[in-house]
Amino acid sequence: MIKIIAFDADDTLWVNEPFFREAEEEFTALMENFVPQHTSLKELYLTEVRNLELYGYGIKGFMLSMVEAAMRISDNRISIQSIDRILEIGRDMLDKPVELLPGVEEVLAELQNDFRLVLATKGDLVDQERKLKKSGLDHYFHHIEIMSEKKEADFTKLIRHLDVTPEEFLMMGNSLKSDVLPVLGLGGHAIHIPFHITWEHERIEHEVVHDNFYQAEHIAQVVEIIKGI
Repeated sequence: MIKIIAFDADDTLWVNEPFFREAEEEFTALMENFVPQHTSLKELYLTEVRNLELYGYGIKGFMLSMVEAAMRISDNRISIQSIDRILEIGRDMLDKPVELLPGVEEVLAELQNDFRLVLATKGDLVDQERKLKKSGLDHYFHHIEIMSEKKEADFTKLIRHLDVTPEEFLMMGNSLKSDVLPVLGLGGHAIHIPFHITWEHERIEHEVVHDNFYQAEHIAQVVEIIKGI
């Protein structure tokens, strides 16, 4: 039944969220002269979420949100040197090496013989293309889709473009909110592969129960799961 297998990228194929945590720690340390670290962290998160509609997901929007949050926290008293350091934190993030998660390449190599593989990730176009090129995984994918959002409407458009039905489409990723629930809502299949760190905005409070939902502890387990569908 499955014809297309789509993979999320960040924290499914390679490491991503820990770099944001490191950047947040540096940011809150810079803000310590104005407010406690937990206060600046909360303000940064609220700023990021407010800005998602304007900047989308990714490091560049995160950089702009850090600058905006720093100005608000400091009541515009933040030094130009601190602003420069914030921009440097973002530039350092953009220059990070791509660290593949264990088992990723082996799974892609095995599945590409029987399925069309798709990369379906959201974020900044330039940054995601950079990471994909650095990863060396691009030759495994029949199609690359870098999405501004991952909602049912976005997956509907992708599935139509791939000329399959939702029942022939399987998505796997680390986010229940973005990778799993929208695809299940369309009648597709989804495998959740948790990562040890999840951004607060991607968390959900309820348990997922669905006939087409599968849980893997790590990516190496997905081949056996797919064989059983």
